[in-house]
Amino acid sequence: MANPKSTFLNLEHFIAKRLITTKDHKSSISAPIIKIAITAIALGIIMMIVSVATGIGLQQKIRQKVSAFNGHIIISNFNGNESDVSTEPVSLNQKFYPKFKNINGIHHIQAVASKAGIVYKGVGKDYDWSNLSEYLIQGRVPNVMSELNNEIIISQYLANRLNLKLGDSFNTFFMKEGENKLPNSRRFKIVGIYNSGLQEFDSAYIIGDIRHIQRINKWKPNEVGSFEVFVDDFTTIKEKGEEVYDETSSILNSQTIVEKFNYIFDWLKLFDFNIIVILIIMIIVSTINMIVALLVLILERTQMIGILKSMGANNWSIRKIFLYNAFYLIIRGLFWGNLIGIGLLLIQKYFGVIKLNPESYYVNVAPVDINILYILLLNIGTIAICLLVLLIPSYIITKISPAKTIRFD
Repeated sequence: MANPKSTFLNLEHFIAKRLITTKDHKSSISAPIIKIAITAIALGIIMMIVSVATGIGLQQKIRQKVSAFNGHIIISNFNGNESDVSTEPVSLNQKFYPKFKNINGIHHIQAVASKAGIVYKGVGKDYDWSNLSEYLIQGRVPNVMSELNNEIIISQYLANRLNLKLGDSFNTFFMKEGENKLPNSRRFKIVGIYNSGLQEFDSAYIIGDIRHIQRINKWKPNEVGSFEVFVDDFTTIKEKGEEVYDETSSILNSQTIVEKFNYIFDWLKLFDFNIIVILIIMIIVSTINMIVALLVLILERTQMIGILKSMGANNWSIRKIFLYNAFYLIIRGLFWGNLIGIGLLLIQKYFGVIKLNPESYYVNVAPVDINILYILLLNIGTIAICLLVLLIPSYIITKISPAKTIRFD
């Protein structure tokens, strides 16, 4: 024998579906209100998806650019830790180089050195060029694996300002530290041009063989300026920074890029606040529209509610009919919102329609991060919040009297 409770549960679904699909419903007074509610849900989820994807995408892209030029953690002498110029050498003979044995989650470590003028960043055989490869717009990376050569890569920003192009050679002069003597001169050849969009670095760095700096500074082959450490998960950078500090000797200091470039990362934190504000506003707008739509549906169906009550239906069962109806409307809005929102993100990701001022945002094109988990959470959160809030206006059903609503014309 069928369970009466289960039978009425199916009846609730049936009635809700009939209310949605009936032709009278599509031409009723509530039709435009319902369309507005669906549109509000769609626009809300579009705004939420786009704001989260662009906000997180921008944060990730800027973090990636800063780490491409500095690593995630910088290990250097105490007296040179605040400068981009290597003044005192650090020996390669460290217990943590070329690999940290006691710390998990370290992706890579590389030795570098820098020299003032335009900041010449010297790199060696252990340098991971993959961090810069996506920014290389012309040519190739310097060959630092064989004998010492004069190959370098330069930013498009510097190349334009110095009127240089791929294949050109130019002289660079390096001042001697603490000496009143003529500067050291080196002639470099441009084999690659990069454009990171992060002007703070594009306006300063050229990258070539570390052995030039070792010779200019009269360092030994096993002496470098600093070490750049890359972690697997950026969210653990604070913890890994502390572990790296504990693993280094007492004469060395370590500093994360969050600490070194705190003004950039403090600015990035503002995006988290902006995203939260947008999410709250969009959910409030969507919920208000759904409340209005639900109230209109209830008031339009007061006679039906009276008939169901007279047949023995309890208030909660009738409320569920209208909540099912609202759920269907929310799903329709979310469907179109996700379709349009994800479509816009894909267009931006592959065609870069929206451009940004790199002087203000550190990127040329608005980056997006299409994360399915975030999108699912936004959808689930929207459904849950809307339905919970809709419980309040659905309470009006309990106040509807069958005697007053069932009349014969």
